[in-house]
Amino acid sequence: MKKYHPSHSVYLCVTLDSSSSPLTLVFSLLCHVAGISGQYPLVQNVTVTEGGTANMTCRVEYNDNTSLQWSNPAQQTLFFGDKKALRDNRIELVRASWSELTISISDVTLSDEGMYTCSLFTMPVRTAKAYMTVLGVPEKPEIAGLTKPALEGDHITLTCITQGSKPAADLRWFRNEKEVKGAKEVNASGKTFTVRSSLEMYVDRNDDGVAYTCKVDHVALAQTPQQATEVLEVHYAPRVEIVHPPAVPQEGQYLKLECLSKGNPSPDPVMWTKDGGELPDLDRMIVEGRELTFTSLNKTDNGTYRCEASNHLGISTAEYVLYVYDVPTTLPPSTTPPLHPIPPDPTAQLGTHASDPTVIGNRDPNAVGQHGTDHALIGGVVAVVVFVTLCLIIVLGRYLARHKGKITVERNLNSEK
Repeated sequence: MKKYHPSHSVYLCVTLDSSSSPLTLVFSLLCHVAGISGQYPLVQNVTVTEGGTANMTCRVEYNDNTSLQWSNPAQQTLFFGDKKALRDNRIELVRASWSELTISISDVTLSDEGMYTCSLFTMPVRTAKAYMTVLGVPEKPEIAGLTKPALEGDHITLTCITQGSKPAADLRWFRNEKEVKGAKEVNASGKTFTVRSSLEMYVDRNDDGVAYTCKVDHVALAQTPQQATEVLEVHYAPRVEIVHPPAVPQEGQYLKLECLSKGNPSPDPVMWTKDGGELPDLDRMIVEGRELTFTSLNKTDNGTYRCEASNHLGISTAEYVLYVYDVPTTLPPSTTPPLHPIPPDPTAQLGTHASDPTVIGNRDPNAVGQHGTDHALIGGVVAVVVFVTLCLIIVLGRYLARHKGKITVERNLNSEK
């Protein structure tokens, strides 16, 4: 009997015995010839990283005791069945049977790349070819072009270089954690590639201490990309700032001024001056490092104070104008009772401890706002009364003057009669 598979070009034939009929013998012979002509070895392409191990497998689904053989791109026989033919310690037999021949090649190099052939020694010989691709592992990148230290305003070019990649690697730049774009250049060197990526910039004080990282992305590196990092050192002239408390300075108070300076290299100790000269009273004006402390302010401290810091790249100054105010005077407590009773504080009824003196029944001597309002109200009432009184006097005067004239005229008329 025979079963035919068109997709595989494979024939299955029954086993003959001595009792088979002549027709069966003829059919079996045709089946055997057709079966041999339909046998093909099956292989797969292989991709391996340089230095790794490649397994080359050749299979035959239906094999009638026919040998399999592997040969390299130079057509040198590696294994014929289970017999090793090439003296290469890197090549070993993994599995050998009538249906499979698997070999391994360890410590693969770029020269091992190429077309490998599996042969099935039928009549005629059947072959299948598998291509071995060897990935070149890129070397650890190096960053060149960095001059330490750089000066603020300098134009610098950082160049990242990696060699030995196949296919060409991809280089990526990062400024701290943020990716920035560089200019890429690829050059072939035999079977491998040399890749460069350049990053140009003008540096300033904000670049001081910034880490620039070049990462290599390549299929041979899987999830562990190689990288190189350089930290910029930028020198710049100092900048200073005077920090002072927000409160208004008053006589007798304590005051501290701090001169903050930032530069690279670190600025020399700061220098304090007043109105362009030295500090006049070192007993009350104490200088400690970057701080100027006034133990007790008075009017003679008024003036312009300057702090100065410098390094080999420049000098920076900052000024603070000090004006000492008088201590505010407080009015004596008033004994005049308020015109209107003070309503109870709701917070006192709720058990809240308020800081307002009126809550606890005592009057704050500095709280003169209520008394000022009462005096103003009294003054307004008095002014209205005075104004009304004047108006009444004027009206009464005019009335009396008019009636007095009328009486005089009547007297004259009576005298003429």
